Amino acid sequence: MVNVSFSPGSTLAPRSAVTFPRRLVVSSLMLLLLSACEDAPMLDVSPKALQSNSQIQVSPPNWWAGMQTPTLELMLQGKNLQGAQVSIENSGQALGVSIVSTQAADSPNYLFVTLDVSKAQPGTFTLNIAKQGDTISLPYRLDERNLSPAHQGYSNKDVIYLITPDRFANGDTGNDNVAGYADRARPDFDGGRHGGDLAGIASRLDYLNDLGVTQLWINPLLENAQNEYSYHGYSITNHYQIDPRFGSNDDYAALGLNASKAGMGLIMDVVLNHIGSGHPWMQDLPFADWVNPQSQHTSHRRTAVQDPYAAPADAAAFADGWFVESMPDLNQRNPHLARYLIQNTLWWIETARLSGLRIDTWSYSDKTFLKAFSHAVLAEYPKLNMVGEEWSSNPVVVSYWQAGKQNPDGYDSELPGLMDFPLYETLLQAVNEDESWGSGLIRLYEALANDKLYPSAQNLVLFEGNHDTNRLYSLLGCDMHKFKLALAYVLLSNRIPQIFYGTEFAMQSPVEGRNDGAVRADMPGFTQQAFGQKEINAMAAEAKEAFAFTRALLHYRKTSEAIHKGRLVHFVPENGIYVQLRLAPHHQGSDSTTAANAAGKNPASDAPEIISKNLMVIFNKNKETTALDMHRFADFLPIAGEVTDVLQDKRFSLPATLDVSAPVTLLEF
Repeated sequence: MVNVSFSPGSTLAPRSAVTFPRRLVVSSLMLLLLSACEDAPMLDVSPKALQSNSQIQVSPPNWWAGMQTPTLELMLQGKNLQGAQVSIENSGQALGVSIVSTQAADSPNYLFVTLDVSKAQPGTFTLNIAKQGDTISLPYRLDERNLSPAHQGYSNKDVIYLITPDRFANGDTGNDNVAGYADRARPDFDGGRHGGDLAGIASRLDYLNDLGVTQLWINPLLENAQNEYSYHGYSITNHYQIDPRFGSNDDYAALGLNASKAGMGLIMDVVLNHIGSGHPWMQDLPFADWVNPQSQHTSHRRTAVQDPYAAPADAAAFADGWFVESMPDLNQRNPHLARYLIQNTLWWIETARLSGLRIDTWSYSDKTFLKAFSHAVLAEYPKLNMVGEEWSSNPVVVSYWQAGKQNPDGYDSELPGLMDFPLYETLLQAVNEDESWGSGLIRLYEALANDKLYPSAQNLVLFEGNHDTNRLYSLLGCDMHKFKLALAYVLLSNRIPQIFYGTEFAMQSPVEGRNDGAVRADMPGFTQQAFGQKEINAMAAEAKEAFAFTRALLHYRKTSEAIHKGRLVHFVPENGIYVQLRLAPHHQGSDSTTAANAAGKNPASDAPEIISKNLMVIFNKNKETTALDMHRFADFLPIAGEVTDVLQDKRFSLPATLDVSAPVTLLEF
């Protein structure tokens, strides 16, 4: 908010000059323009109100010069803005900014102003808002773009680590409760706030780096000013403010910077489909169609969106219904709301140096909007990666949404990746059930035939669990052998792997039905300031065993080109054993040699062939030692050839029969 004073009839100006830093960590203008409280008074532009201090909200609170999108739409929120005239002072003209249009809303308390910023230069300019002879002057800043290397995105080289921030680590107990927020800390209640925050995550960066993860996906951090059950973050009430019980915008931006320095990217959890019922919009909608009517809850019948035979009413029941009563469903068919959501996402990518997005409840939003959203984000950040949540066990349903899919209806959402729910559910079934002709590991073998449905199966995110699923170790009957087999399958797959916080310690949960609060239990060491090997050594034996196994796999896969780029060849499972080969690409010479050959020049000498190590992965479901006939794989791995057992750190000549006892064996050759 901006406090202003004036003498009657004069142009309003701030009480004191404000100097804006060029580098954005959190916008100074945001602190001036945005109220932290949902019931904060709004600007009244009536003559009577203009004789006292006034307040206004502007979204987005700042922007950047040099963006690919040539226009920027500002949402001005105040009281009685209807009929106000907006102009730009000479400062804006000098920076190359001009007004394209001004659009009144249904509510008199909103005004939408579209600016041409196609030729804008960095700097601060002034917006004048005039009504009935009085004017309010507001500064607005355009920064230089932050061309962060983090925007290069993530790939199969990475491992994504999912964090529920309220439950990961409490680094600052002083923000457990914040004045003005009704949902107070209740650490003994699994549905209450426990106090985890950004300070806690920041204090664990060394631990996460040592574990071997390279990307951090954090459940939503934006303000959730709900009366209860606000800890999960999916009931957003302010799109431009980190919930103060997690920290500040500064803290989030600093986490993005420090994670990048530690070699880790930051993935934001974006919610496009709905907001929290406590959002100020619900007391004063900008347009009557800003949210879909609360006539019904969503049907969750997601196939209706792409079913060629679906009744239109069924498709609408899925896309337009409210997710739950506390989460009003946004109508992205309103062009101003669509623009708001897109610009908000771009704002956070630039502000926090994001490497990617995870989009919640992807298919629940309007299809046309989703395509526009993907296109807009990738136009600004072509290498940024994005993954959508489409919770279906049917690969036909999931593949429909991936960019490049040739769908019968001609639709392409342009979304790079999806969460691989079909393969996740197949994995659980395959590991848990008995082996037979049609059950067990054969399900994993046959499931990969579905990869032909996806334009890019390697850009799917395969997970062992998330904040909505029961814990892996519990689902597998607290069987460490099965746990290691399933976890290894995820981490060694031809996918982008994702693990849930605490899986490395074999955290447990109930297994029947939804158990959100228990699944999102406090991470070991939740209240400890320091967390490292000393604390891990004090844990139970099964936790230490799970951690050592997870860390070993994560560190190995960082260096394995066979995993990152290798061609997958797999063999039909037999006798409880499933073998995959990952055949690494071979490179002839150096880049300079390749360039010389392409130009018809002879290098000084023939460069040696650089051969990356191939990998054999043996998934073994048997608890007893099993003899594996290696002649079956002789076309790729000759008998008596030299191999290295990666996990045992042993080198030996491959025997004709290999005794296999571990749940997973990695042979590098």
